[in-house]
Amino acid sequence: MVSDPSPFNPDPHEPPRSVEDHLTDVLEVVGPLTPYEQALLEAVGLPLVDPVTSPIDLPRFTNASMDGYAVRHEDVAGASDARPIHLPVVGESAAGQSRPYGMPPGTSLRIMTGAPMPTGADSVVPVEWTDSGTAAVQVYRAPDDGQHVRHVGEDVRAGYDLLPAGTVLGPREVGLLAGVGLSRVRSRPRPRVVVLSTGTELRQPGEPLGFDSVYDSNSYLLAAAVRAAGAIPYRVGVAGDDPSTFSDALSDQLVRADLVVTTGGVSRGAYDVVKDVLSKLGTVRFCDVAMQPGKPQGVGRVGEEETPIITLPGNPVSAYVSFEVFVVPALRRMMGKLPYRRPVVQAGLRGPLQSIPGRRQFMRARFEVGWNGASVEPVGGAGSHLLGGLAQANALVVVPEDVTEVADGETVSVLVLDRDF
Repeated sequence: MVSDPSPFNPDPHEPPRSVEDHLTDVLEVVGPLTPYEQALLEAVGLPLVDPVTSPIDLPRFTNASMDGYAVRHEDVAGASDARPIHLPVVGESAAGQSRPYGMPPGTSLRIMTGAPMPTGADSVVPVEWTDSGTAAVQVYRAPDDGQHVRHVGEDVRAGYDLLPAGTVLGPREVGLLAGVGLSRVRSRPRPRVVVLSTGTELRQPGEPLGFDSVYDSNSYLLAAAVRAAGAIPYRVGVAGDDPSTFSDALSDQLVRADLVVTTGGVSRGAYDVVKDVLSKLGTVRFCDVAMQPGKPQGVGRVGEEETPIITLPGNPVSAYVSFEVFVVPALRRMMGKLPYRRPVVQAGLRGPLQSIPGRRQFMRARFEVGWNGASVEPVGGAGSHLLGGLAQANALVVVPEDVTEVADGETVSVLVLDRDF
């Protein structure tokens, strides 16, 4: 009697899993990180855990919106070039250098932008409408009643909601929060992601190459992708194909990892060290996914803290596409950012393409928006080792599993890369 295959060591003859099923496993392995208070600038790009209300009014006090003279509107209502109105200047108010002023009727107060309005004044005459006098001023044009004055709370009221929970902090939101005096907010931290490449043939850029060695592009590619996704990368580099070396490197890194991402060693070869080592733990599932590139995948937990690990294939294009499809949603879930998956847009295809039946194709392409709408054109070849073509791409054309050909001009689904969402 033959026992059923372990879920972590599936039967090699079982059909590939769907992209959706594998992504579901990935998202179940990770979870939102515990939030804490962070400094405003540290929280840029992260979503608020709690709604934020304003502790103060904005503006906090009524102030001038232009350099000029604070006046009572009724005192200057009839001013004109032919019949200017003459007012004594009883003082000066400058931003950050003023004390409370009271202004008698029939007078003016020289005032600078942002300075508090004196009691008794309701309008500001811009300096350009006067003779710029200091002891007395000639007003040649009257403002409207209340013109050039910013009133208390006209922008934000104390106690009002500023930003709802889930708002991702960008420059404008940070400016608003700083403007009401908030220096810290509660958000989830950026995930710390350890990136580990495997392969005895790999060398660090700058080192001499042997006859059959290649430079390690994957750890750099994925570390940069981690940073672009808003997380913190720790690029470990190359672990080789020795099981004990890989195990030691992985164990050493778990202390600083919220997530581990490996590349290489997950197929069915004789030296697939990642699969060999992690399969024995029984906590990492390896499978084939019905996609191209990126067929061999793995996901699970490792170590005493059950740190999530996502294992990606070793070819650079496969690793990058897998990162976009599976790791980016995982990182966004950890940070509490919605949506998890990159939005799909529609574009007209420039040039025909073919796809393998039964697999979801993620084809490198150039996406553009012109006067007649969005279009996309495949770039580079189909090989999953072609870094040059990958560098030319700014999008992935997504071809469904049941589609084998797409004609020139047809509408296709596109993942536009390098955009926040």
